[in-house]
Amino acid sequence: MRFSDPTGISGWHRIDARITTSGQPREEQLADLAALGVSHVINLGLHSHEKALPDEAASVAALGMTYIHIPVEMTDPTEADYMRFREAMAALEGRKVHVHCIANMRVSAFFYRWQRERGMDEAKARAAMETFWRPGGVWAALIGDGGGVERPYQIAGKDY
Repeated sequence: MRFSDPTGISGWHRIDARITTSGQPREEQLADLAALGVSHVINLGLHSHEKALPDEAASVAALGMTYIHIPVEMTDPTEADYMRFREAMAALEGRKVHVHCIANMRVSAFFYRWQRERGMDEAKARAAMETFWRPGGVWAALIGDGGGVERPYQIAGKDY
């Protein structure tokens, strides 16, 4: 059975047949992910954020999915954060995975770098990320964009 992508999840983006991303899903939207056949949810957002779910790990588990939390500080993303993400993605190869944060900014930057490392064309990887934002400062440094280190990040629809 094939299900349609949910339209109401903020920042929804399909990477390929097995990987989807978004901003923070609401509680009831987690069931939409399970209906798509998602077996693992990776959250790069902080549990302390006002939009975070009260107990996302329990909600995801109740739907039969596995939950992985890699909290990435928006103001201080680290190489270790990215390496944990990369290791999780390698461990989940071949499985349906949904990766989210609060606004699909952390996630899209990590996927930009991950896809580039896997050989994706720079322009294609950048276009997907820039659907949400253009990283600057520490985020530009993390994704290897030396030219963006001196500028602030810009949000799509607001700054460009």
